[in-house]
Amino acid sequence: MPSKDKKYSCPMSRDQVVEAYFLEHRGKLLDVAAFLDRVDRSRPSGRAGGEDYRVAALREALCLLADGRPRRVERVLKLLSDPTSRPIPKALGKAAGGAYGNASRPVGKGKKMGP
Repeated sequence: MPSKDKKYSCPMSRDQVVEAYFLEHRGKLLDVAAFLDRVDRSRPSGRAGGEDYRVAALREALCLLADGRPRRVERVLKLLSDPTSRPIPKALGKAAGGAYGNASRPVGKGKKMGP
């Protein structure tokens, strides 16, 4: 029976949520760790501007996940989304980059996580 307390919008208890979803998300976290390890082991691209903006955004998103504050999904989505409303003159590739920024436009002002 769902709680009548509006503070808790999920009908499951915390134990039920952990039991149902922990292993799935453990695997996703290991995937992210493996990706970052792979990036760290790869040769630098030689491109000016340092770390790829997408990797920088992912590292910053990990900090948001770990900060203990609510509304993580909203904050991560805002971090990764283009805040502008003006269309770009020409697409740089066939697909979206998945994060907002580029070498001349840093991702954000948050803490850097990792090396």
